Amino acid sequence: MSKITIEELRRAIETEEITTVVCAMPDLWGRLVGKRLTGNTFLETAIGAEGLHGSLYLFTVNMEMWPQPGYEVTSFDTGLNDCLFMPDLDAMWVTPWLERTAMVICDPCYEGTDKPLEMAPRNILKREIAKAAKLGITAKFASELEFFLFKDSYEEAWDKSYRELNPTSRYNADYHILQSTKVEPIIQQIRDGMNAAGIEIEFSKVEWGLGQQEINLKYADTLEMADRHMLYKHGVKEIAALNGLSASFMAKLWKDEIGSSCHLHASLWDAAGKTSLCWDESRPGHISELFGHFMGGLLGTARELTWLYAPNVNSYKRFEPLSFAPIQIVLGDDNRSCGFRLCGEHDAFRVENRIPGADVNPYLGIAATLAAGTYGVEKKLPVPEIYRGNAYEDETLPKVAMTLYEAIAEFDKSTIAREILGDMAYNHLLNFARAEQASFDNEIVTDWERKRYFERV
Repeated sequence: MSKITIEELRRAIETEEITTVVCAMPDLWGRLVGKRLTGNTFLETAIGAEGLHGSLYLFTVNMEMWPQPGYEVTSFDTGLNDCLFMPDLDAMWVTPWLERTAMVICDPCYEGTDKPLEMAPRNILKREIAKAAKLGITAKFASELEFFLFKDSYEEAWDKSYRELNPTSRYNADYHILQSTKVEPIIQQIRDGMNAAGIEIEFSKVEWGLGQQEINLKYADTLEMADRHMLYKHGVKEIAALNGLSASFMAKLWKDEIGSSCHLHASLWDAAGKTSLCWDESRPGHISELFGHFMGGLLGTARELTWLYAPNVNSYKRFEPLSFAPIQIVLGDDNRSCGFRLCGEHDAFRVENRIPGADVNPYLGIAATLAAGTYGVEKKLPVPEIYRGNAYEDETLPKVAMTLYEAIAEFDKSTIAREILGDMAYNHLLNFARAEQASFDNEIVTDWERKRYFERV
């Protein structure tokens, strides 16, 4: 299993095995945005002298695609100018669930240059990978994404205002093989499609919630993992839509239902990516000194970087006691009540960041995990103690930010976040976060408000 090379793509276009090339870049929301090109246009224009261009406004819009104020990079005052979509020829896949179609991830650059946009999530992650490399560290990641699957199409769900949806299960069925058989026709399409594209699937299972699923991707080098996560999440939605179903990666769909997580597993390797740097037989807990500093960085920055793990108003609805969404900033040894959990042994020894939900932007969530850890290595932060017991019920433990307001306030005053991201990216992301909070505060009236106040005030 492998991605397609430019030579293979060129031949496939010439023989019309591929007639459409989707050129897409990850935006701040964690979506793929871009254009569909004919095969010949991709070869002649996108990777030719002219290049592929699109509006820079994509990094300034709200969810409804309206440009928001406060951004330095572009605005109506500067004409909402273009940027260059630079195809990454090492990030190309055939997407088997779409007929004769390939997907190419692009990196946005300033128009007329090859200078990457500082605030683009994929470019942010690339910078963190380069910083880790200077320390002799190659990081590898895996992401565990959960989602809810419904028998309603996306259009039907929209028309019903997302009420009384029809989940694919009627009772909690975590790990149940019978229930997984019922959804196997669609889940097998997802597994087979991803494997055929070179995005290796390890296993799938039904999760705890009604209609909830988990499909796990095999670990990979950092950028590769973020790209796989992005294409997998996008592909699940496309495959669901093509089958008249819908899949949601919201962190918390309903208050009385379990949330959907995105656990990020991180391990450290030498510069060649061959030898694990995490396990040390002679040290307490088998935690190497380097890995200990890395985890010291994770715990030491978790509160002020919460927004990078939980970027939306809805993200914080998931943070509830005894809900498998830990909020305590402690390290546990195979302890799911802790925000960070040690897993495996020897070459499989790793740390699991359990804070992000399924709505996380994978590039920003992984970049934050890597940046926080390497910050700990650089500063030689103390190795955290292993927590024993139920962290949910220990009120003495530090917690992540518990609302978007709180997360933005922590991010706003964080010198570490600014140091990690750089001024341009930091200011851009801070403005983006504030715009999302303002949108929720000023643009909607909720069902909760109507039920509470319609008659009784």
